[in-house]
Amino acid sequence: MIREFDSLVSTGTPLEVLKAKCATCSMHQLCLPMGLDNDDMDRLDQIIGRRRKVTRGSTLFRIGDPFQNLYAIRLGHFKAYQVNRDGVEQITGFQMAGELLGMDAISTDLHHCTAVALEDSEVCEVPFGSLQQLLADMPALLRHFHRMMSQEITREQSVMLLLGNMQATQRFAAFLVNLSSRYEARGYSPHTFQLRMSREEIGNYLGLTIESISRLLSKFKKEGLLRVSNREIELLDPVRLKAITAGTHSCN
Repeated sequence: MIREFDSLVSTGTPLEVLKAKCATCSMHQLCLPMGLDNDDMDRLDQIIGRRRKVTRGSTLFRIGDPFQNLYAIRLGHFKAYQVNRDGVEQITGFQMAGELLGMDAISTDLHHCTAVALEDSEVCEVPFGSLQQLLADMPALLRHFHRMMSQEITREQSVMLLLGNMQATQRFAAFLVNLSSRYEARGYSPHTFQLRMSREEIGNYLGLTIESISRLLSKFKKEGLLRVSNREIELLDPVRLKAITAGTHSCN
């Protein structure tokens, strides 16, 4: 796959218009094609638009933009945020490869959040009108699409629980446990990973100040829960982190 990608680049094909191929994507077992046979995957390939490169700090879509596409993240990480009445940004989620962006706009045909790349990333554009036609013809795809929507709802409910009922220590532990499980599902190490978001962004998401995030990192290091090197995190005691999240273990 890498050689094929490099050969396309070397011939001068623009990165943003390279045709996506679900079968050769390392994320296809997490994304829309999960569980599809080869024929159905070919049909899905036919409706997917361009593979779009989004550089770090660039916006994929903004609040109020008309809804045309869903975006399957092929590479990289994004943050999604809304703006409150005072004009202050509130981060509502961090998305990574294998997940869909844009489902917030399905009901109103307008986006209710802004999505920004946290690093150089790549998405596959999925025209929603064409996808709807496929969903009607392909029960397996429809089931998986419903599953992805359910996961998104569950993720939003988890954020509400984080901000509503958990203490700061629990919030941060839950954040790390969640990242760990998502990286593991993608075939990466669940114990050692890079934080693609800043401490300020983590604090915004968790409803904590950047000073609180720094204190919690120091506390968790002192307790032997993790090791920190710049943005690289190593979870040293995942079991205890899960217990802190559940409220069955305290952190001194």
